[in-house]
Amino acid sequence: MITLPREFEQRMKELLQDEFPEFLRGFEEERHGGVRFNSLKVSKEEWERIAPFAALQVPWIHNGYYYNLNDQPAKHPFYFAGLYYIQEPSAMTPAEILPVKPGDRVLDICAAPGGKSTELAAKLQGKGVLVSNDISNSRAKALLKNLELFGSRNSLVISEAPGKLTERFRGYFDKILVDAPCSGEGMFRKSPAIMKNWEQYGVEYYHKLQLEILDAVLPMLAPGGMLVYSTCTFSPEEDEGSLQYILENYPDMHVIKPELNYEGFSYGHPEWIENGREEIANSIRLWPHKLNGEGHFVALLQKDDTGERKYYPANNKRVKLPEEVKEFLGRLAIDLPEERLEIREDRLYLLPENIPDLKGLRIMRSGLLLGEIKKNRFEPSQALACALRMEEYDAVYNMDIEDEDVIRYLKCETIEAKTEMPDGFVLVCAGGFPLGWAKSQRGTLKNKYLPGWRMM
Repeated sequence: MITLPREFEQRMKELLQDEFPEFLRGFEEERHGGVRFNSLKVSKEEWERIAPFAALQVPWIHNGYYYNLNDQPAKHPFYFAGLYYIQEPSAMTPAEILPVKPGDRVLDICAAPGGKSTELAAKLQGKGVLVSNDISNSRAKALLKNLELFGSRNSLVISEAPGKLTERFRGYFDKILVDAPCSGEGMFRKSPAIMKNWEQYGVEYYHKLQLEILDAVLPMLAPGGMLVYSTCTFSPEEDEGSLQYILENYPDMHVIKPELNYEGFSYGHPEWIENGREEIANSIRLWPHKLNGEGHFVALLQKDDTGERKYYPANNKRVKLPEEVKEFLGRLAIDLPEERLEIREDRLYLLPENIPDLKGLRIMRSGLLLGEIKKNRFEPSQALACALRMEEYDAVYNMDIEDEDVIRYLKCETIEAKTEMPDGFVLVCAGGFPLGWAKSQRGTLKNKYLPGWRMM
């Protein structure tokens, strides 16, 4: 049994009243592990056919599944192929609720390590743009890896304070997700160490930080745009209190009821804060004792559709590509508009469409890194391999998922092809899904898997 901070326990007793004993019993139950399959790479039907472990669907998430905590989903080759993301089930809810469609311009402002960004990228289906930002440079590196592993072709990964983006992207985004830093009360069962942080900082510290982020982010929402505000805490100050701040200071914003519904959801409590507006009741609170997941709070807001939407010109620069680059790109069966190709420090990128000037921002990645231009040759990137389907390259070595060479390859070992392969770069796949590159020479596949990603 977890020993909860006394102050927290007393406050929850006051809020929940008769429901409090049931809430307390929830801390004795085992937490639930979850994975969310990547709809950029696999359909629901295909996932349920090839899932490498027993999986029961999370009832309110269209592509979320529970797994047995004794399983090791991070050790399976399909994880290295980017077929799924390991994510706590309740934490899947914010990205599920935000109605992103292909072609949207989307911002995930506190994005690391990428659980929500990867789902937003999948919803975009390679069209439009996803800007994923995290102020922490080290955490943004993990974010970048996860987006590349998932095969996103249209992401900008940035590491800046939210306020640095406000003017650059004013009125730009159709959809914004703010999964705000919070006191973490909803994660006490999953990660009891968070309680020390709660005792040190309390809720007021995080509430102030949340309002600073919202003030930076709300001007970036286009007319008619939608924003999800979420936390993993129960605190009324950080949940209903933050919504009240938005409604009082941004009168063109409104809390709307999401289409997503589930019998285990509870709704917001405007009566828990002073002068709470009635529309706050449209928000959702996920309680661990009412569903199989941890604690979360999610609200969907929409901006009035007044004023002109801000447009940005297309990227019209044309780069001169070396012949060896043209030869390689000609082997790809994907759309590579010349006006969106950019060479920077001998690296070739495919930029997202219609993006503003990014000069002066700390950019971790602008679009899809296609590869590196070296003397008389072009070396394709790990990110490109992850972004391809098997049929989108003309030289493929596909192994059965149970083949021992799959693990050897993921451990960066050289392998011998069991079928005849042409010399040159080969897309190495397992079970029909790309893992990375190898350089073939007389049937020997010299491993080009990214060393920093290798299976340990």
